[in-house]
Amino acid sequence: MALSRSARSGVLATAAASLLVIAASSAPSPGAPGIGDSYFPQLGNGGFDARHYALDVAYNPATARLDGRTTITARATQSLTSFDLDLQKLEITRVEVDGRQARFTREGDEIRITPRGVLRKGRDFTVTVTYGGVPEPLGGPIVFGSNYGWMKTTDGVFVACEPNAASTWFPSSDHPADKATYDIRITAPKGLTAVSNGRLVSTYDKGDKTVTHWRESKPMATYLATATIGKFDVRTGKTPSGIPIYVAIDPVLANSNAVDVYAVTAEATDYWSQVFGPYPFEETGAIVDDMPEAGFSLEVQTKPAYSAVRSESTIVHELAHQWFGDSVSVERWKDIWLNEGFATYAQWLWAEHKGTRSAHDSFLAAYNARPADNAFWQIEVADPQRDTMFSSAVYQRGAMTLQALRERIGDTAFFRLLPEWTRLHRYGNANTGDFIRLAEKVSGQRLDDLFQKWVFTTGKPAL
Repeated sequence: MALSRSARSGVLATAAASLLVIAASSAPSPGAPGIGDSYFPQLGNGGFDARHYALDVAYNPATARLDGRTTITARATQSLTSFDLDLQKLEITRVEVDGRQARFTREGDEIRITPRGVLRKGRDFTVTVTYGGVPEPLGGPIVFGSNYGWMKTTDGVFVACEPNAASTWFPSSDHPADKATYDIRITAPKGLTAVSNGRLVSTYDKGDKTVTHWRESKPMATYLATATIGKFDVRTGKTPSGIPIYVAIDPVLANSNAVDVYAVTAEATDYWSQVFGPYPFEETGAIVDDMPEAGFSLEVQTKPAYSAVRSESTIVHELAHQWFGDSVSVERWKDIWLNEGFATYAQWLWAEHKGTRSAHDSFLAAYNARPADNAFWQIEVADPQRDTMFSSAVYQRGAMTLQALRERIGDTAFFRLLPEWTRLHRYGNANTGDFIRLAEKVSGQRLDDLFQKWVFTTGKPAL
């Protein structure tokens, strides 16, 4: 069919307009100062994808001063005239992009960096930031009212940064949606041990200091990175299935608890590998530090960090996070139940495995523990809001959701679903909708009503 002259003119005009839109959209522009997370709008950064962090930090416990040099290898996802990094309060002395000094400005926790030339879309580049100062932990209602982040101890520092405190000690794109691999070098006074993620590459003395190099070769969210320093008794070996294990325990705590952290870590890592799919990292382990005022533990990737309060149930919870939260990370923080609900349900599975209580009975105990008018039931688990994102409902009602799902679709489908979830999203990010779709695919059932009842509404569900 031939086009008339007027029709041809209209087609040409439309094509020209489309080209202008394309040209405008591909024109170099600044990267966004955040990825748009509704809980933390300024966290993470737009315009690039962080691929690797090389962290070089030196810490002096006597003065509490940290001096650092961080090099980030990234790929531009748009043509950039400038881009942001997240860094809280520490003073920046120099910034380089691809080895050339770059201009930077600062507004609060946002560092805007302007390279000497445009960083074209698809191009890999490096940004190196030299900085220093006394890191300050964060506080407030988010993490059970506790301080978190870079926390000074009597002999060093305890570093546990969920959800938004990685940028208290290194510049980053501080959001779990932007995962990367890591090399972490820590310089500390001789006589102290520095523990971080992944496997130990080297350690050597340099004058009155010790330099320790750790490497995490699998993608990791920023909040899971640690540089915990102190006096530790270290035990290494392998789990019964052959997974390398590294456990560091503050000698002050070595005999203060009946739980054998090394043995439970080895046993639980191997058991979860059977239930959740292959262990996703090179090494498992634990850091147990004398930090009672922290009052919490964290699923630090490869080495969960425990304050003075710990138990077998806590250990199996944090190790379950290696699959649910670390390997498969949330796409946005409102989906945190995919981490905490799953790890809490793992505690119920562990009790079932040990023959102390079935997951069904754990479900009933949690359900019956609170009357319908309790504030617990007023949290919407799929969007619990920033200041209550770690409320008990996210943990307990999240776990109840999984038991309700298990009883709806049956054990065969349920225990096929869990390893399929960790396989499908291994080293990536996912959201609640992704889990619902997979559960429906694996089970062959429509499950909208179940998830609407348990995670998308408030109120105590009827059984």
